[in-house]
Amino acid sequence: MKILGIDNNAKTVKGRKKQYSTAIIYLAPSNASGVINTCTSASRGCRAACLFTSGRGRMNPIREARINKTKFFVNDQETFLRQLWKETDNHIKLSNKKGLIPCERLNGTSDLRWEDYKLDGQNIFRAFPDLQFYDYTKHLDRAAAFANGKLPSNYHLTFSRSENTSDATVRDLLKRGVNVAVVYYKELPETDFGGFEVINGDETDLRFADPMGKVVGLKYKPSAGEAEKVKPFIRQTKTVVEEVAQC
Repeated sequence: MKILGIDNNAKTVKGRKKQYSTAIIYLAPSNASGVINTCTSASRGCRAACLFTSGRGRMNPIREARINKTKFFVNDQETFLRQLWKETDNHIKLSNKKGLIPCERLNGTSDLRWEDYKLDGQNIFRAFPDLQFYDYTKHLDRAAAFANGKLPSNYHLTFSRSENTSDATVRDLLKRGVNVAVVYYKELPETDFGGFEVINGDETDLRFADPMGKVVGLKYKPSAGEAEKVKPFIRQTKTVVEEVAQC
């Protein structure tokens, strides 16, 4: 089975307009695989709104493939990593051939600490020092490590707020230059958390290209019956409260 998906969703393919080609690993989130919790900091609201159950992730063959891929990662990690290294190298070569800039997101539907996984003594960031990697994370300590320059220089992290994240924590991260992704209902405010600019995170998935210290606004459009389930996860602005109440 292939580990990386290349420009295979509606959001990442937007990066082509900026001459980027994005490779992503989609594993089974949280405890969905039955063999590992890949999102140990996920909140209840996060699990309810997870991409694993949206878009192509709703399809049983896609879900099964992600579960099998996760089992592969757990049961034969060395082989998994060797294949990941090979596919990453191929992604770089193919992108260069097409005149595109390669980048890679390792946690498409997971939140693993990839800096800790090594093959032949080095992690993937050292193995491919010229490749830009990026991810979202709900691990506050990883966001702090990124802010302090303790993660590889070619690995960009955006902290992902949940209903368990205090406004004070968000403001502290923003002041330190860490971008914070926040889910809003349908529309984005111009500023939030005491005046920090909200940028549109739906325009592309290229989070490493965002200016520093910004709220990355993501619009959530729940289908019928989903609004109440995901309500805790959505940033509760006045407009949000009024609209969700009408659903």
